[in-house]
Amino acid sequence: MCTEATVTPDVAADDAEQGDDLALLGLMQLVSPALPIGAFAWSQGLESAFELDWVRDEESLYAWLAGVLDDGLARCELPVLARQQGALLNQDADAVAYWDAWLTASRETRELAEEDQRLGAALKRLLDSLDLLPPASVLPAQAGYVTLFAWLAQTRGIRPRQALLGFAWAWLENQLAVACKALPLGHTAAQRLIERLRPELVVAVDRALSFGDDQLGPLLPGLALASAQHETQYSRLFRS
Repeated sequence: MCTEATVTPDVAADDAEQGDDLALLGLMQLVSPALPIGAFAWSQGLESAFELDWVRDEESLYAWLAGVLDDGLARCELPVLARQQGALLNQDADAVAYWDAWLTASRETRELAEEDQRLGAALKRLLDSLDLLPPASVLPAQAGYVTLFAWLAQTRGIRPRQALLGFAWAWLENQLAVACKALPLGHTAAQRLIERLRPELVVAVDRALSFGDDQLGPLLPGLALASAQHETQYSRLFRS
């Protein structure tokens, strides 16, 4: 009896730790630049900001990224991601459809809307190939990227806060990859920006989790103008 009582809690702890490890690895897979969904092809208006000379160096890039994080992700994608995970946990298909449609309506340009839909379609094809698609009744037929991200995060057992941090990290890495390709910005400068912005990712997640539904929505007129300008930009490396 004594031996059994001492072993059982250790086994339970080992199982819990293994589950956490698998969730962490699942998050790393989901936010990896190697995930074959084509996120590298989109700049989210940043390429136009370069063309317009709004962003020209390390300091102006920091200001742009900090602003998009504070008034964009923290008020839009991140809180919706948290709501989608909660709705999926509760099997509330109506709420999932509502927030997916809400996010689509918040896209202020054609390119921003296309990015979310095409990344979502690519992630859906990947999930299908991995036999990880949910039943058709759970997600909208044309679910966007954030909704599919939430589904896979929930399936992998990733806690909402960690899912939000991972999403924000993937966004930051992609934006810096864009900058390294389109600006005279070296990889060391990109790492300096990561060091400056890492704490701000945490703050953005805290804010995203604190907002009520009526406080959501992006406040990024500059990004919307840059994105609209990109549609007619003469020379482009990226699709947005």
